[in-house]
Amino acid sequence: MQANGQSNHNATALLHEMEWFTAVVNARLSSYFQDGKNGNGMHNVMPDLTGDPSVYAEFVNYYQLSRDERLLLMLAIIPHVQPHLLDVFFMVNPSLGRGYTEFGGIKANRHSGFLPTVETAFFILAGNDLGRRFQVQRLFEPDHIFSGHNILHFDQDGAGEPFSSGSLRISEEYLDFFTTGHYRKPQFSQDFPARRLTTSMDWTDLVVDEFTAQQLDELRVWLKYGKVLATDWGMQKKLKPGYKVLFHGPPGTGKTLTASLLGKLYHLDVYRVDLSTVISKYIGETEKNLENVFRKAENKNWILFFDEADALFGKRTNISDAHDRYANQEIAYLLQRLEDYAGLVILASNMRSNVDEAFTRRLQSIIHFPKPQEKERLRIWNNAFSPKCEIPPPEEMQRIAHLYELSGGAIMNVVQSASLQALNREDNRISLDDLLQGIKKEFRKEGKTI
Repeated sequence: MQANGQSNHNATALLHEMEWFTAVVNARLSSYFQDGKNGNGMHNVMPDLTGDPSVYAEFVNYYQLSRDERLLLMLAIIPHVQPHLLDVFFMVNPSLGRGYTEFGGIKANRHSGFLPTVETAFFILAGNDLGRRFQVQRLFEPDHIFSGHNILHFDQDGAGEPFSSGSLRISEEYLDFFTTGHYRKPQFSQDFPARRLTTSMDWTDLVVDEFTAQQLDELRVWLKYGKVLATDWGMQKKLKPGYKVLFHGPPGTGKTLTASLLGKLYHLDVYRVDLSTVISKYIGETEKNLENVFRKAENKNWILFFDEADALFGKRTNISDAHDRYANQEIAYLLQRLEDYAGLVILASNMRSNVDEAFTRRLQSIIHFPKPQEKERLRIWNNAFSPKCEIPPPEEMQRIAHLYELSGGAIMNVVQSASLQALNREDNRISLDDLLQGIKKEFRKEGKTI
């Protein structure tokens, strides 16, 4: 009920705002076509959002948005909620037999409505007043709240084309925010090549050696006090933003689990980017793929987990062709993006030696996840089984932990295999033979024998 009430408040506020927007557009068009004047004397009264409980009103009041800013924001929202309100810009110029250049707009692939561009915003806010148009340009500058907080995007697909021809888009997150009152988690797609990591485990379930645990504690301290250090202690001018760390070690040693647990511990979203799938053989595509991730992550304090980091940061041989040169440009781009990101960035690799030393020097921390030793292996074995089953006696589990060097991930594979064997017998007792069969299977994967 509360969610429905918030949606109704949002709908009412946006409806009033769109009615005002429509009145402004009609006044602009009427003035423009009747006498060619700019209509800057339009006295359409903005809706008073004082005390309005909607999310949109709260946003407008908090940032004290001006008339121009509210109109621009509404121009970006309307195609998603009331697209017919922009149909007026489909008018045909009778002298040219096509649309009016000054209205801007682009054609969509499937959407039949009018999609605004920066030129559309210039017309609504400035008409043909060149001086006013130059004033309005400040709304599109990188340090404006709309760009700085990734609320609006001004995309240009054509190289060398005027900036005003770029499409005007509102981010999906803020569109959800203004309409439903909450942010929708982005889904994995070609445009957003990252998946959200979650875990049902807790920090106490993580089993690593003492030295690794100490290093991870330093990381936890930064997550807890990093903002205090930067703002309250005034260190943001002296320290680089964010925290960058490399996790390295064999598969199954807890690198991905640790990233998930850090997010869970501090209520932060964790997104895993597999660089081996993001990197494109087509020049420029890798940058575009990664830019989509960083653009959505900014100002949300996400933890970004880049798996198989050596796919992009691996040691390179001498440059032999144009593609190699561009690969180096991609690395330079990502390095800059990583350095500018204010949150936690974790890069993971199976081997530290695979990662270029020139890059590791830029990191605040490098943490090794070795294969667990006997003491850690025993802890993993003892915590791995369902409480509904019976396992071999402690001395047998101690012997298994001593004899068989397995990673945490491999141990869990054995537990799953052995548990399924017991269930297949309609039994809750896991035998020593069940475990040995599972261990043999894991060893065969690595080309080993018991």
